[in-house]
Amino acid sequence: MIRRALAFQHMDDEPPGLFGSFLAEQGAELDIVMLHRGEAIPSLAPYDFLLVMGGAMDVWETEQYPWLQDEIAAVREWTFHRNRPFMGVCLGLQLLAKALGGEVGLASSAEVGFGRVELNALGLGHPMMRGLPPAFKVMQWHHAEVTKIPAGAEVLASSAVSPVQIMSVGQDILATQFHGELTPALIDRWAHIPQYLEWLEQAMGPKAYDRVKAQSKSQMPKIERIGRTMFRNLVSNRKTIRAAA
Repeated sequence: MIRRALAFQHMDDEPPGLFGSFLAEQGAELDIVMLHRGEAIPSLAPYDFLLVMGGAMDVWETEQYPWLQDEIAAVREWTFHRNRPFMGVCLGLQLLAKALGGEVGLASSAEVGFGRVELNALGLGHPMMRGLPPAFKVMQWHHAEVTKIPAGAEVLASSAVSPVQIMSVGQDILATQFHGELTPALIDRWAHIPQYLEWLEQAMGPKAYDRVKAQSKSQMPKIERIGRTMFRNLVSNRKTIRAAA
């Protein structure tokens, strides 16, 4: 059972989404730190779950976003020293890799829109992938990727573009390159954000938003099932999670 969770958010339009809803269903109290607004990271001691969201910045842009250094240190403290349940999304995956000694760089090409992800042999038998289909479509939105996994990490799924789509460390740490937190409301918000529309068209061509919106009608229920399954597998590894005093 999760009692109190902490989320690191990097952009106004990259909220916890479905994972926030899943935490609420657990009865968990969720505190969100808006790092891009200058909010400070609190002591991690009272929390028993950490959620790290996506963002347009890259892990190496520490001069432009100096708070990234504090966030990387906090992710390392959480996963390496405290070893409590962790879920990372997109940038959250890359920050996890960086924090634990891995490497992140530019992907061979941007990966944007609904795309196919496949579990590998390890993923097919991994307890945190239990209940997932061997292959599924999810929302991608990234131009960087994990280029070297950290020691102790395992790759559970890949796509045609990025070899690290799902990464785990032990039984309590899970992160995805894709956006399993996506909701219909969030896609609706993109229609009013010129920068997001521009990014979509740069990656997918003219009227990309209209195509993504149309695809989302059939894909969103599937994405929710994928996200819920991964979340349930992660938190069920510990029937009771106790925060440090």
